[in-house]
Amino acid sequence: MDENQQRRFWLIELVAYWEGRLTTTHLREFFGISRPYASNEINRYREAYPRNLLDYRPSDRAHLPSPDFECHHIGTDVAEYLNWMAGLSANSQPTHPSCSLPSLVLRHPARNVGPQLMRPLIKAIREQRRVEVDYGSIANPDREGRIIAPHTFVNTGLRWHLRAWCEKNQQYRDFVLSRFHGQPETLDKSPRDASGDTAWNTQITLILQPDMRLSPEQKTVLEHDYRMEGGQLCLQTRAALASYLLKEMQVNTKMLDGRPEAQQLVLVNFDDVKEWLF
Repeated sequence: MDENQQRRFWLIELVAYWEGRLTTTHLREFFGISRPYASNEINRYREAYPRNLLDYRPSDRAHLPSPDFECHHIGTDVAEYLNWMAGLSANSQPTHPSCSLPSLVLRHPARNVGPQLMRPLIKAIREQRRVEVDYGSIANPDREGRIIAPHTFVNTGLRWHLRAWCEKNQQYRDFVLSRFHGQPETLDKSPRDASGDTAWNTQITLILQPDMRLSPEQKTVLEHDYRMEGGQLCLQTRAALASYLLKEMQVNTKMLDGRPEAQQLVLVNFDDVKEWLF
C-alpha cells in the first residue's frame, strides 16, 4: 500500500470512527478527487477491512461503522480527529522524505474521550441542537445532568473544550471534553448559537511586556524572542479565550512570581480586560 492510499484509508477510518458516518464528500473535499474515485476508495477500504463499514444506507446517505469496528490506521485519541478538523493534522505534512527535517512534537496525555461522546456532539453542532449530557467538574465533582447547546470545539493548548450555552447556568460556558460521562442524548433545535455568545464574538487586545524587575539585557532577550515593538507584545484574541492564552504564555495576573526570571512577562492593560478574565 503506497503512502497516498494510506492517507485515504486514514481519513476513512478517522471520519467513520469519530463522526459515525462516512460519505464520499469527506474524501472529495479533502483530497480533491472525483465522486467515482472516492467511492472506489471506500470500496477498496471495505475489501481490506470488511468488518469495519456497513453497506451504504440510502436513508443515511452514508456508510456507517459496524459495531465490530477496529482501528488500523488511526489511534483512539480524540485530538487526532479534532486536529484534523482544525487543519492541524500530521497528514498535511510533506510526504516526500527529502522535504522533511528532524522534528518532534511534545505530546500531551490522551484524554478519556470516545466516539460515543463525540458523535452526538458533532451532530448537535452541525444541526444546532440541544444535548442532554452528564458532566462532572472540579467545582462540582458529583456528576449532574444538564442540557447544553454546543457551537465550537476549542483547543486551549493542553486540552480540548466544548463551548456551549448551558441552560442550567443560563450562560455560555466551556466544558472539558474528557469530563463528560456516558452518551449524550441529542434533542430538538436550539435558538442558541455562536452569534449570541458575547464573550466569543468580542475581540480584545492583551498587551504584554517584560517584567519590569528584569535587567535591560534580559528585557532585550524577551523583546527579540517575541518580536516586540516598542517593548510590548500586542495579542488580539476572543475575550472567551483570553485567560487560556495568558495561561499558555505563563502570565500570572493575580500575583507576581517571586523570581522575575520565572514571571518573564506581565499584562500591562489588566484593568481594560479584567472583566473577561477568570
